[in-house]
Amino acid sequence: MKPSVLLIYTGGTIGMVQDPKSGELKPFDFSHLSEQVPELKKFDVSISVIAFEEPLDSSDMEPEIWVKMAKAIEENYDKYDGFVILHGSDTMSFTASALSFMLENLAKPVVLTGSQLPIGTIRTDGKENLITAIEIASAKKNGLALVPEVCIYFEYKLYRGNRTHKFNAEQFQAFQSPNYPELAEAGVHLKYNQGAIGKLAKGKLKVHTNLNTNIAVLKMFPGIGAEAVKAALSIKGLRALILETFGAGNAPSKKWLLDLLQGAIKKGIVVYNVTQCNAGSVEQGKYKTSAGLKKIGVTGGADITYEAAVAKLMFLLGQGLPEKKLKTELQSSLRGEISE
Repeated sequence: MKPSVLLIYTGGTIGMVQDPKSGELKPFDFSHLSEQVPELKKFDVSISVIAFEEPLDSSDMEPEIWVKMAKAIEENYDKYDGFVILHGSDTMSFTASALSFMLENLAKPVVLTGSQLPIGTIRTDGKENLITAIEIASAKKNGLALVPEVCIYFEYKLYRGNRTHKFNAEQFQAFQSPNYPELAEAGVHLKYNQGAIGKLAKGKLKVHTNLNTNIAVLKMFPGIGAEAVKAALSIKGLRALILETFGAGNAPSKKWLLDLLQGAIKKGIVVYNVTQCNAGSVEQGKYKTSAGLKKIGVTGGADITYEAAVAKLMFLLGQGLPEKKLKTELQSSLRGEISE
């Protein structure tokens, strides 16, 4: 039997075509996908399409939409060999990270892709991204999926989804994965990096849909004042704070800052230390300016990306874990999101 792939269209630039009358860009009917990408007719892959009723700009992405995607995969999991999600690029790394946590025991590819130019334009990058994403989603060896994880394919590179961030708004090469190698590269041949691809999960797919969004982000900057920190920590219902620090997890060594953070931690608020740098890792205690954070109970995020940290906190808080277990999980690799 031919391999089968389910295409899930959520919105984004890739799904746009130009109205011949007005010249405006508008979403096209994905049931007529082959009209825009006739190359798909040459594929020896059975492709089905489901589309959200209202195409969503990825800047409007919300956790309830992640739940909708996860449920669509759960409901169709046994019918298809792989899944391709068409998504706007701006928040694609957040969605890929969230789905990686929500889809426990995933044994099939879930490939997110999109484009910088609409699929209806002549110079679009969308066609190649879509075609190769489908090829990856349907790829098998000895009857098993070659890439059994949530990933992002963009501009000839396949990345682990929860290791990526969007770094360029204008170039076709929009994503980077600075702390983890590429899973595959597309050239004349599709070359898979088998050593980097996650092992095939055992057990039945388990979909988690409880997400807790009571988190906030506080980015350190020279001259940050006590009132700004107090404001962030006084948010009603706050459960966790991502502290975006300098370098290897460093922050100003002001006593007032440590006192405010320690007071929040004693109230049960988790403070998660994530570096502002695109590459590298938090190492609390390496410098004096992070030793104080470690001493008061700030949880180090190692080399997790900001996007994955947001998704991981929402996921873990949604599980209702005891505080000690929560902090242990934050420092552990659940879906390959941090290096151990």
